[in-house]
Amino acid sequence: MVPHLITVDDEVADAVHAGRAVVALESSAIAHGLPFPANIETARDVVAAVRAAGAVPARIGILDGRFVVGMSEAQVERFATTPGLPKVSTRDIGVTLAGGGLGATTVSATLLAAAQVGIEVFTTAGIGGVHYNAQHTFDISPDLIQFSRHRVAVVCAGAKSILDPALTLEYLETFGVPVVGYGCDDFPAYYSVSSGHPNPRRIDDLGQIAAAIRTHWAVGNGGGFVVTHPIAAADGIPAEEVQAHIQTKLKEAAEAGVCGPGVTPYVLSAVSAATQGRTAAANRSVLTSTAALAGHLAATLANTDVAWEAA
Repeated sequence: MVPHLITVDDEVADAVHAGRAVVALESSAIAHGLPFPANIETARDVVAAVRAAGAVPARIGILDGRFVVGMSEAQVERFATTPGLPKVSTRDIGVTLAGGGLGATTVSATLLAAAQVGIEVFTTAGIGGVHYNAQHTFDISPDLIQFSRHRVAVVCAGAKSILDPALTLEYLETFGVPVVGYGCDDFPAYYSVSSGHPNPRRIDDLGQIAAAIRTHWAVGNGGGFVVTHPIAAADGIPAEEVQAHIQTKLKEAAEAGVCGPGVTPYVLSAVSAATQGRTAAANRSVLTSTAALAGHLAATLANTDVAWEAA
């Protein structure tokens, strides 16, 4: 990336250069995930979870026309308290940077920046994916394409509950992105322990997952690697309950003319209200647990080397 378009925090730069564990974090979770002050409190919990696992956290956002990799506490607070801060996916990066303003990076934009500076692990609560009825709307998150383009391992609790898990898994398979469940048979559903669909593979040892990631890249694959782990059962919401609310709100959104990027925040906020805030509590829980796992995976990956020799 052109140097004047990116700033890397010294701690992050030193860790990447030395081959130590680093975990990339998105900033849209701060600006659009939870209201203030829960957003900044959760952001601090996530950072603490990454550090406790032995990795350096690298929150990524766009500030004043530059990518910032490793946002400061003051910058995070600025994001947490700025109303109407735009959400930035890969499509929006050029316009946002050229405009010189702020931007809360989504999974796709965060992945791009992380890959540019050599960060190998990224964490998020729920990835974007294929929306229900996508065969008619073509509504597919750019997250999935970015997974196929960058050598970054993604730790998550499955796809966001608003998405079609079966189609999301099919799309990832088409683009050659492995999906492995860490200690879980089922593909999680963000707020829920299971989406009702199995992970393509299950591995119970982080060392084996790290070796699989290294080998996946060693043979020439240029894309990422998705590691799933569900929300704690005590904090989760039954999938049937979540889906009943989501399908109702999707219908309401269509009748109200809500479409494109507006669908997800519309539906998720409505579902939060319908569940009396339980989704917000679940969101905080899963953000922290996936961050902790990502920190442990990053530490393991930093100490894993796979020498590949042709037969």
